[in-house]
Amino acid sequence: MTRRARIATWTLGVLLLAGAIAAAFVFLPRWWAESSQAPAEAEAPPQPATPKIKAHLFYLSEDGLRLVAVEREVPFGQGTLQQARRLLEAQLEPAPKPQLSAIPDGTKLRALYVDDQGQAFVDLSREVTAAHPGGTMEEILTVYSIVNAITENLPAVRAVQILVDGREVDTLAGHVDVRRPLTRGSSWVQPPVEPPQVASGVPLAPEKQ
Repeated sequence: MTRRARIATWTLGVLLLAGAIAAAFVFLPRWWAESSQAPAEAEAPPQPATPKIKAHLFYLSEDGLRLVAVEREVPFGQGTLQQARRLLEAQLEPAPKPQLSAIPDGTKLRALYVDDQGQAFVDLSREVTAAHPGGTMEEILTVYSIVNAITENLPAVRAVQILVDGREVDTLAGHVDVRRPLTRGSSWVQPPVEPPQVASGVPLAPEKQ
């Protein structure tokens, strides 16, 4: 092969190599992007709706002297303990308009237990005392909105004791004795029309000496 032919062959090889490199820069990124894309995920099937039950929850009456029972839907819970938790969680939520809650804002359910005697122990966060406005009537309605939410809707629970931050307390705001489980307070629920009197059996806290 002559020198001129070798040069021509070498030049042709260089041109072919350059063309191949140029084609790689054009097509390789596109191929890489397409191949690196994850396959589209199949749409998840719709989740079944959470079953609900109708229950009575308790909010302040217009005059602020009683509780009113309002029928609401709350999530269904398996067994007494779980259903009691669902009821309390719903009761502690902000009240639906135009209702007003008797429980201080920010109060959370920390834990809940039910013993074999049908007594529930409700452990609430410190806001139930720290954010309470005070006053005998206000405290009574706070206590019985919690007690009634469970005892009204769960026949298996006959009494409720309120704890705060995992500890027994004498009162929530200085007036109502919560050192033991309390039974349903029907006299604090509308009706009757006449506002109930404090002397109607509410366990008031003993006066400190």
